[in-house]
Amino acid sequence: MLAPLDNGTIFKTAFTDKTVFTAFVKDILGEKIEVDKIETEKKFELKVGNIDIIFDIFAESTDRRVIIEIQRIDYDNNFDRFLHYFMMAIAQLQRSAEEYKLDQTVYAIVVLTAPYKIDQKNKRPIKDKVMITSLDPRNLEDEVVEIYGHKLIFLNHCYRRENTPPNYRDWLDLFYESIHNPENFRVNLDNNGIRKAVELIDTDKLDPEKIHYMKVDAQRKVVRKLAEEEGVERRNREIAREMKKDGESIEKITKYTGLSKDEIEKL
Repeated sequence: MLAPLDNGTIFKTAFTDKTVFTAFVKDILGEKIEVDKIETEKKFELKVGNIDIIFDIFAESTDRRVIIEIQRIDYDNNFDRFLHYFMMAIAQLQRSAEEYKLDQTVYAIVVLTAPYKIDQKNKRPIKDKVMITSLDPRNLEDEVVEIYGHKLIFLNHCYRRENTPPNYRDWLDLFYESIHNPENFRVNLDNNGIRKAVELIDTDKLDPEKIHYMKVDAQRKVVRKLAEEEGVERRNREIAREMKKDGESIEKITKYTGLSKDEIEKL
């Protein structure tokens, strides 16, 4: 049985392993790299607006050519946060006011483990399993001009399809199966990285300390979800109260807030 990869402890258990990490990077980014050290909770001192920059998983290639950052998250309501992290990771490479050359390429991968709730700015829903932001410009012929190389990639297993390229699908399947089908999982064990990850998150092989922290992470997730739901309910009540003051109909208030007629009448 697999432990779920939407759990922070389990995710770090798998992706701080060098075999898993390098296989994941090669499949997702097409970069074959070697690393000496894979860090967790990597913190940069550089701040903008007093925001701490902390990455779940961080590694630098042994040739100091590539920096890889991985974040695991189970909510999507702050894409701007990850863009900020990504840009700050690039900014911290600039060592002095005299030297602006950035010798390293930064790749940030965000693994989302729940369906998207927000829409695009054009109000269309987001239904993509892989989204890639590249900082390289395009010319008037729509050709990429390879100047920077930095990329920010979002992965979401909830939208994987049969036609998803194997290099992405193998990992999206692993995320999905560990969360939704842990006892009868179907993943590509011919992929060395996937096979190693499966071994590492096998619940029968987890040591007592990891099981303890896995349960702590799960409890925190429940508490956070309850707090979020309470916040949404409080906001809907505030909206309903204001709409009621403005003389809106019960039917309209129900439509916009989801509150029942009895709940609205008691406000």
